[in-house]
Formats: sequence, structure tokens, C-alpha cells
Amino acid sequence: MSIPQQGGGPIERFEQLAEYLEAGNKPKADWRIGTEHEKFGYTKDTLLPLPYEGPRSIRAMLEGLRDRYGWAPVLEQDKIIGLTKGAANVSLEPGGQFELSGAPLVSVHQTCDEVNEHLREVHAIADEIGAGFIGLGAAPIWSEKQMPMMPKGRYRLMTDYMGRVGTHGTQMMYRTCTVQVNLDFASEADMVQKFRVALALQPVATALFANSPFFDGKVNGFKSWRSRIWRDLDPARTGTLPFAFEDGMGFQRYVDYALDVPMYFVYRDGKYIDALGQSFRDFMKGKLPALPGELPTLSDWADHLTTIFPEARLKKFIETRGADGGPWRRLCALPALWVGLLYDQSALDAAWDLVKGWDTETREGLRVAASVSALDAEAGGVKMRDLAREVLKIAEAGLKARAIPGAGGMIPDETHFLNALQESVESGKVPADELLARYHGDWKGDLTRIYADYSY
Repeated sequence: MSIPQQGGGPIERFEQLAEYLEAGNKPKADWRIGTEHEKFGYTKDTLLPLPYEGPRSIRAMLEGLRDRYGWAPVLEQDKIIGLTKGAANVSLEPGGQFELSGAPLVSVHQTCDEVNEHLREVHAIADEIGAGFIGLGAAPIWSEKQMPMMPKGRYRLMTDYMGRVGTHGTQMMYRTCTVQVNLDFASEADMVQKFRVALALQPVATALFANSPFFDGKVNGFKSWRSRIWRDLDPARTGTLPFAFEDGMGFQRYVDYALDVPMYFVYRDGKYIDALGQSFRDFMKGKLPALPGELPTLSDWADHLTTIFPEARLKKFIETRGADGGPWRRLCALPALWVGLLYDQSALDAAWDLVKGWDTETREGLRVAASVSALDAEAGGVKMRDLAREVLKIAEAGLKARAIPGAGGMIPDETHFLNALQESVESGKVPADELLARYHGDWKGDLTRIYADYSY
């Protein structure tokens, strides 16, 4: 979840909303990679989630990173709720999921180095306080009552609202983790092509990264329960956005969509003001019930955009959002997949050729089937394993064309970061399949074994 946006004067013209998104346009030389990943923390002796307060806690983790590694604290109402260092930040999801939002970097080599450094720091502090961290798409055992709530005002508001508009919203907030990558675009046309490919191919990421077959202490019948949760969360702000594939898609069309998404809050003077269900269109007219007579600022608009959760999201960059959190190799594989598809024009064209003939039913069918069956999914005559194989070929070609070396030139390009995904396609098995095999095999149904065997 995003930290409050800063800066930006009052919105005086309706056109400023689309101009805000358009300001993300960058020449190819300035394109960067921003990787975000979340993980669950727990106490090693009890195997329960880390509370916010106490000697073994989220607060102790944040303070340890601050004091030892030079991260600057982010405070809300005098409580530490995040960290910043350079262009990177550490933030908290509602149930204490620990998230690194990485700096904008040039290569997958760099972003993987960043992930490794972050996990080393986290591991060092966690070992000292008796905590552990695990990468999964959903909490395998913990109940909702066992999850702490982080001291962030937006989460109190969201928790209340989620209970009114869907059946799975609080499950998403408190008991899921994801990995995503944020990528740039050069122009409106480039954004549209990338956004369409990102939306259409999110089911491939869901399948390849499926890593949440357990929930509430038992097998749940889905390879990606996290993906299943998103289908019954809040239809006004989730989904595969059919309008993005229609004629006329562009920055303004996304603005029109975002304006129709009910608001959560307005952030003022360090506090979140309840605007649940209210309209940003009314805010533009000075008629927001939460702040009568007041007009929004560009930071209000930026905040509102962070409360929209489609499978791919548009801000001043594109966020890909379909993957479960997972093991180390897949934290590096996710940016490699999308950089390979979206940052080379020939690869992007090939990816678009692959999906441009699909209708809404096929795209949505693949999304649903991927959550259930991962690489065994099929919808609209499209077999997921075959599709994933073709997508990886395109991504590999895109990374080869980028030809960005690593390890001081010893590694010629970024293609080796796809190895974990290639292995999945060849075997037909994704992380969820491995977890299920362990559960029914040597774990003998003892799901607590997951912590010892799969923690970072």
C-alpha cells in the first residue's frame, strides 16, 4: 500500500487529471524498473504473525533497520509506519506484511541486487529478535482474528469499507502478499499498448507465480487463492478493465474510469479524513461531503489513484499486479518477465499480436482458470501452459535484445532471471504444486512445516 502522496498544488482545470498521468511519459533512455515485494513476518517460537508492538514486532524490525542500516523513519501520529532510503521505501500492508518498494533502476541485475540486500538486512534484524519471514501469496494458517492491524489511518477506513462492498476484501488486506513491477512508457500510444498487454497477460503471471494453495489451515482448492480473493473484493475498483481494449483508450479514458471509483479518504495534516464511498467528481466541484467547499490538490488525485486495484494499474507508470508473493528466485523473475515483454518494441509487438484477438470473456476466463489450475488452466481455447511457453520465448527475446550485461560483464544479458519460470513451464509445476506435494507427502498434512522449509 502506498504512503501518502506529497506536493502538488490545487487542481484548477479538469485537464490536469489526465496531464498528471501524461507527465509519466519518458524517453526510452530514461525508462526504469521498480520492483515491489511483500512478505509475512512471524515469531519463530509461536509461528504467529508479528504484532506491531513488542520486543518481537514490526516496530522492532523497522527500528532495527533504521538504526543499523541508515533508513529514515516515516511516522504517522508519532508511530513508525515505514522507512525511506534514497528512492526506495519500506512500508507496511494492513496485517503487517513487510513491503520493499524498490528504487527505479536500470536493469534486472540491479533490482535483484537490491532485493538481495534488503532480504539480508531483514534477515539480520529478524534473527536477533526471534522473527522469521516467508514469501507466500496468502497466509496459510492464520485466521483473520490473529492478524494485527497496522497503525495507519487509511487501513482503519478501508477495513470498514471492505466489509460493505465485497466478501473477500479484508482477506486481501490482512492475509495476502504479492510481488509486482512498475514500468515506464514513452507516450500515450506506448502506454496503451503496454497497458493492454499487461492486462491481457496477467493470468500468465498468476499461473507462473501461483503460490497460495492453503488458507485457514487447509487446502483451499486453488493454486492462487490470492488471485481468487481479488474476484470478490470490490468490483468498482478491481478486474481486467474491458474498456482498456476499446477504441478511444488513453489517459483521459483512464481518468474517466478512476473518477467513477468511490473514494476512501482525503489526507490532511497527517490525518486520514473519512470520504468512504464519496465521489472525486463532487470533490472537483467543491461538493465533497467530507470537505465541503474545498477543492482537491494533485496529491489528492495521486492518493485516489492508489486506491484503485485492477490487475494492471496506471499511475505515472504501469504496475503489473497479478503475481503471488514467493521465493527469492521469483522475486527476480517477475521484473525479468515484464521487462522482457514491455521494454523491447519487437517483443511488445509480438506480445500484442498474441493477445489482440482475445475477447473480454477469454481474458476473464484465463484469469479465473489461472487462479484455480495455474499452468493447467484453459479458457477460450487457450491452453495456459502453451501460452506461458510462448510468452517466455517473447520475454527472453526482449531481454536478449536489451543486451544489458551483469556481474561486471560476465553475464551477457538478463535472460537467466527467467530460468525459474522456464523450469515451471517445462515441468508444468509452479510453487503451489510443490507446496501441495510436500503437504501430501513428507509433511503428512502438518502445514506448520511450511515455516521451517520455506522461510527466507
